[in-house]
Amino acid sequence: MADNHSFDVVSEINQVEMHNAVTQAQHECTVRYDFKGTKAAIEYNKKDNTLTLTGDHKGQLETVLQVLKEKMAKRGVPVNAVVRGKLEEATHDSVRETMTIHSGIESDDARKIVKDVKQLKVKVQAQIMDDKVRITGKKVDDLQAVIAHLKENGPKYPLQFVNFT
Repeated sequence: MADNHSFDVVSEINQVEMHNAVTQAQHECTVRYDFKGTKAAIEYNKKDNTLTLTGDHKGQLETVLQVLKEKMAKRGVPVNAVVRGKLEEATHDSVRETMTIHSGIESDDARKIVKDVKQLKVKVQAQIMDDKVRITGKKVDDLQAVIAHLKENGPKYPLQFVNFT
């Protein structure tokens, strides 16, 4: 059995499920009693992969974020994919926070992943390909050991392991 097996390490979210989670959170913001008559809102920009949360004050903004995270978790979207931005004052005594949704593996993290895989002392090769890392090896057990290691010691954003062959 001289075949090589491989998989790709990526960081991406399901855009459809993210859209559904945002839609559900927006709906809850419009019907919840404690949000009636307030500026609590969520805007989702798919093109830029950003979320803009608005609220009357910081506490309300945190509650809106909590609602969004609950909907994301129910839809299977990794909650730690949301990278918080800076809290800023908006018009009419409200606050706003623009958050980005993490996508792709950053080059520094990709190099760190390759370095970690080499330090594992298993017979696999790691190769950076754009915003993903491809791991190849002869034994499936070695690849599974790499996956277990990366799940434990990977970057703070979510990783997925795809195209396992």
